[in-house]
Amino acid sequence: MANEHYIHSDITDKVIKAFYNVYNKLGYGFLEKVYENSMMLELKKFGLQCKHQCPIKVFYDNENVGEYFADIIVNDLVIVELKAAENLCEEHECQLVNYLKATDLEVGLLLNFGKIPQLKRKVLTKDHKKS
Repeated sequence: MANEHYIHSDITDKVIKAFYNVYNKLGYGFLEKVYENSMMLELKKFGLQCKHQCPIKVFYDNENVGEYFADIIVNDLVIVELKAAENLCEEHECQLVNYLKATDLEVGLLLNFGKIPQLKRKVLTKDHKKS
């Protein structure tokens, strides 16, 4: 059930359901790529438009200084970063926040297919981003 107090909750709720569907079918121990491919299939079942391995350019003083690849972008509104680690750590969260900083997107989900499924939701609204 979407929570109207959260930005893009209609999308993130479906992504989270897809995450648990994949986790319940595959469990723990596969490489991130297996989970990514499975998430793409599951997200499409929910009617979501998804792109995977989307390039994100990082700029410094208007110069391109690097490029990252977001695991999945859903409906051009939500970044989904997947992990297959024992536990989420601060570096994983920072990675997702940096993806949000480098794009016009405001919402990200960090999903970990570890021994215990974990998720974090990050929001960086446009008014909090620095030019």
